[in-house]
Amino acid sequence: MIEEPNTEEEPKETSTDADSLRPKKPSNRAPEGIRAFTVCRQSDETGISGEGVVIEGATFATGHTVIHWLTPAPRGSIAFFDAFDDFVKIHVSSHPTNNTIITFEDGEQFLFKPDGSVIKNSDDLESQATN
Repeated sequence: MIEEPNTEEEPKETSTDADSLRPKKPSNRAPEGIRAFTVCRQSDETGISGEGVVIEGATFATGHTVIHWLTPAPRGSIAFFDAFDDFVKIHVSSHPTNNTIITFEDGEQFLFKPDGSVIKNSDDLESQATN
């Protein structure tokens, strides 16, 4: 008589301490993790979303992007995109006169100019603001 191997796994202990539950950088399958950002419109060509910081969002390692419109008060709305570039095409590039600034949590910034150009980094943005 041949004994079958035991295929039942013993239950694994799940740690509930704060350090083990804190978000970590993902594995090599998704090296970037979650990147939070805000969207600031320096003007509002449509008169709908307003000026200033109008969106907070996050881009996941897969490229999927979620945004939260901060207007109208009190809660705004949520939208999902398959890629960050899809979000930019729909809500940023399509409104070139808004002079939109996207700022990531690490300080990286993009300024979308009315002529279609994009200026990257906060140092370049500061020099543009003074010109």
